[in-house]
Amino acid sequence: MRKVTAASDRTAASDRTAASDDADATARVAAALAAAGLDAEIRELSDSTHTAAQAAAALDCEIGAIASSLVFLCDDEPVIVMTSGRHRVDTGMLAAALGLGRVRMASPQRVADATGQRVGGVSPVGHPCPVRTVVDASLAGYPLLWAAAGSAHAVFPIAFDDLVRVTGAEVVAVAAD
Repeated sequence: MRKVTAASDRTAASDRTAASDDADATARVAAALAAAGLDAEIRELSDSTHTAAQAAAALDCEIGAIASSLVFLCDDEPVIVMTSGRHRVDTGMLAAALGLGRVRMASPQRVADATGQRVGGVSPVGHPCPVRTVVDASLAGYPLLWAAAGSAHAVFPIAFDDLVRVTGAEVVAVAAD
C-alpha cells in the first residue's frame, strides 16, 4: 500500500497537470499540421521518446531519421533547431550560419514559454507564437522523418520538404558529419 502525503498529493496533481498540458500541446500540433494541409497521423507511444535514441528504438528506425527539436537562445531569442538524432548541434557552426553572436541551450522554462511544450516533446509546430526555426541539412538524406508531437510520448511522420515548408525554416548544416 502506498502512503499518501501532502507531498505525494502535490506530485500526483503536478503529474495530472503535466499530462493535461501534453494532451493540449498534442492537440495544437495536430491542428497546426491539419492547417498546413498535412494528413500526418500522430502516434501515441507507450514508451517515452524523450531522447532520439528512445524514439528510434520505439519506432524501429534509424536514429538519424529522428528530427529532434532543440531550443536554443540565439542572442537571447529562442530558435528551434530541428537536428538529426545522430547529431550534436555545434553552436559555433549554428551561430556562424545564422550570423549571430551568443548561442546557448534554452532552460526548460524558456522552452515552455517559447513553444508551449515541455522538453522532450517539443514539436516543430503548434506553438503559441511563431518561433524562428532551423532544419539540419542532413535530415534531407532520410525519406521519412519522425518529430515530436507536443509530448514525450507522441510523434508524427513527416517528409523533409514538408518539415521545411510547415516551419518556414532555414536549412543549414548544424554539425560536422
